[in-house]
Amino acid sequence: MASVAIIGTCDTKLKELLFLRDRIKETSGVETILIDVGRDSCANDAITISQAELLSKHSNGDGTDGSGMARGDFVSRMSGCASRAVKDLYGKGLIHGIVSAGGSGGTALAAAVMRDVLPVGFPKLIVSTMASGDTRPVVGETDITLMHSVVDVAGLNPILRDILSNAGAAIANAALSYAARQDRKANDSAPESMRKWRVGITMFGVTTPGVDAIRDHLESNYPVETYVFHATGTGGRAMERLVREGQLDAVIDLTTTEICDYLFDGVLSAGEGRLGAAVEAGLPNIVSLGALDMVNFGPRDTLPEKHKGRVIYEHNPNVTLLRTSPDECREIGEFIAKKLRKTIRSDMIQVWIPKGGVSMIAVPGGPFEDREADAALFEAIRKGLSGSGIEIVEDERHVNDEGFARDIAEALVAELGVQKS
Repeated sequence: MASVAIIGTCDTKLKELLFLRDRIKETSGVETILIDVGRDSCANDAITISQAELLSKHSNGDGTDGSGMARGDFVSRMSGCASRAVKDLYGKGLIHGIVSAGGSGGTALAAAVMRDVLPVGFPKLIVSTMASGDTRPVVGETDITLMHSVVDVAGLNPILRDILSNAGAAIANAALSYAARQDRKANDSAPESMRKWRVGITMFGVTTPGVDAIRDHLESNYPVETYVFHATGTGGRAMERLVREGQLDAVIDLTTTEICDYLFDGVLSAGEGRLGAAVEAGLPNIVSLGALDMVNFGPRDTLPEKHKGRVIYEHNPNVTLLRTSPDECREIGEFIAKKLRKTIRSDMIQVWIPKGGVSMIAVPGGPFEDREADAALFEAIRKGLSGSGIEIVEDERHVNDEGFARDIAEALVAELGVQKS
């Protein structure tokens, strides 16, 4: 058996939500919980958790009904109430999937609930008029699936019926699969020694050979499975999220390039929180300086005018790289050191400095070779971590050197205390 939560504004979308509910229930073994997040109260026997119940039981101590609130304020309030209700259902094991259907407001509300409450791997689906545009604000770093409604979710017609039927079948079967996987995990009697360590690794195109070598060495020789995150902003945030959700046991943060974009307005920033999760959790954490030689921008004509005359490299027609300067590298090093010093376990962190080049284009003779900038970065790291108890490993090889990668892998294995397979 499985149960799917349906979030929607029943005051405006009841007919469409009931159609979706009925399509979900056509899959044998699946029940539904309909949660009303509408502005106005709606009475219908199919509603499991009413708008009034959300506001009275899940309003975090504020018992007002929200009348008179501006639309934006009410949506924020209802999002908080729905999040607490869904969190309670998930914590009790009462739901195995979640779905929503609506326009921009309903999508924003449902997405916030799914992002904030439910872990990666839990089935999440939104049928939305917004699914064909810029979906990053909706999906974020999570695994929300979006299905474009094509027509507005405003009255049933043959097109919307087909799309909602597809959505109902998709979320119902995903929920059944999730419920079965949870049952298997609960009944897994395999001894701890047979389970694999989960290691997150950050990668960029210019650090791919190094990551591949690390991954191959770990998975070929030890009970380890790796999770590689493309350091494009979303990738870094996704890794941080999985650490906080307890879905990773250790991190090899080989590619910390998203910090450059955060500090210097590039297009691939992971935000101010980058580097925080593993530090806060005290996990085994090896940090290196991969791709700190670059800030990412779009096509060449999108490069800000203020960078005219700087060293740039066109990675491809859609990606233009700006070489970080000595002053910028100093600031990057200071950011990293400040973040790492917040750790609760300094003995769990090592910083590896690849003095032969922080990317494949920063090696001697490469287009981004800049010894002065590298020296500023390395010195800022040394100075910032002085007296912290965090070990710094300085290595003459470059970040993609196979031996460098293998030694980093072995250093992590030593931290984990893992024996060879």
